[in-house]
Amino acid sequence: MSDIAGIRPEVTPSGDGCVECLDGGGWWFHLRRCAECGHIGCCDSSPAQHASKHAARAGHPIIRSYEPGEDWFWNYVTEEYVDGPDLAHPDSHPVTQPVPGGTVPPDWVDHVRQ
Repeated sequence: MSDIAGIRPEVTPSGDGCVECLDGGGWWFHLRRCAECGHIGCCDSSPAQHASKHAARAGHPIIRSYEPGEDWFWNYVTEEYVDGPDLAHPDSHPVTQPVPGGTVPPDWVDHVRQ
């Protein structure tokens, strides 16, 4: 167990892609992992912003990047990067998985939020 509220290192991620986008035929730009329950959601640059919606709905404020090579944590409540422990593997979506992912429209660049 972590001694940081909102981080449970033993919890595995929910999958390789944004749960809601995969269920609804959507797409994502980058992925974020809930540090408390392992929910994988899309980032705030993605059209649906499922990671931050999950954080607000579930009361799980801390996420970790789910992108290969990234290991940063973010707290949606304080709007700050935070330090955190290693989490259960895998650390990211598969390196071979395309970015963006899901059912990506041909004009996806026009839909990425800045």
